[in-house]
Amino acid sequence: MKIGQLCIKISGRDAGKKCVVLTGVEKNNLVLVDGETRRRKCNIAHLEPLSKVLPFKENASHKEVVDLFKKELKITIKEKKSKPKKERPKRTRKQKVKPEPKKPKKEKKAKQKTASAEIKKKPKESVEKAPKPKK
Repeated sequence: MKIGQLCIKISGRDAGKKCVVLTGVEKNNLVLVDGETRRRKCNIAHLEPLSKVLPFKENASHKEVVDLFKKELKITIKEKKSKPKKERPKRTRKQKVKPEPKKPKKEKKAKQKTASAEIKKKPKESVEKAPKPKK
């Protein structure tokens, strides 16, 4: 396969359409094709070469391919309109509302403090422990 070789695609969804080889054979027998087909890499086993070779540079643009197809082959290629890119909406995260910690009532604290204070105020009773018997 030469650069500029006119071919017919024999398999895939572009089968039966004419295309031009834009790169030399790469590893795995792949070449870049463009024309009536989609511009993409294609296996050379899926191409049927024709006798005509068009004057193309390596990796020619799609516009150059369209112009040469009109002049040399008198084939018009439909212009594919690309969809306008939409801006994705920016994601806003909802902030979780943390519940405020419950504050204990002041009255309960006061009662607890007074009860513990009364215990502390009482004098400790001294309890004498009996000595342990020896064995």
